Amino acid sequence: MSKHILFIQGAGNGGYEVDTKLVASLQAALGKDYDLNYPRMQADKAAPDFGWPQQIGKKISVIKGEVILVGHSFGSSMLLKYLSENKVKKKIAGIFLISTPFWSGEEDWKKGFKLQENFADKLSNEVSVFFYHCRDDEEVPFSHLTLYMQKITRATFREISRGGHQLNNDLTLVALDIKSL
Repeated sequence: MSKHILFIQGAGNGGYEVDTKLVASLQAALGKDYDLNYPRMQADKAAPDFGWPQQIGKKISVIKGEVILVGHSFGSSMLLKYLSENKVKKKIAGIFLISTPFWSGEEDWKKGFKLQENFADKLSNEVSVFFYHCRDDEEVPFSHLTLYMQKITRATFREISRGGHQLNNDLTLVALDIKSL
């Protein structure tokens, strides 16, 4: 029986297309025992969070059985937002977050992206959470990982020396952690 993975893409121009290389790398490293679902997220410009948390909830709800959640960049931050602000009925085997921005500041455009102050307390203690961030990430500063380290002390943090925002399109390390569940 296959294990189900939901991969949430990063945003920006061509985010879905760019992240297909990450998805292909993850699928190749995991093999045929994993069913990887990679939906295209749509931006609702009228919603302060672009409607991504609601879409994520719908995508999670249609997966049969237990699910493993993987997010990249904006997608990983919206995955955290959804999980910390909603009751999730589906059993989650693990959460894997890659190059995750930590939204802060008072600019109006960021308000819908920001996590609640106590977001970490609202995440299930029964689910393993992994973060991956490259020191040379050109999109999301490495310091964002440190902010998550302060908030989610029980998570596993993988500090990677090189690979940029896309981890050189090599998710072998993520696959090893998924297989360890």
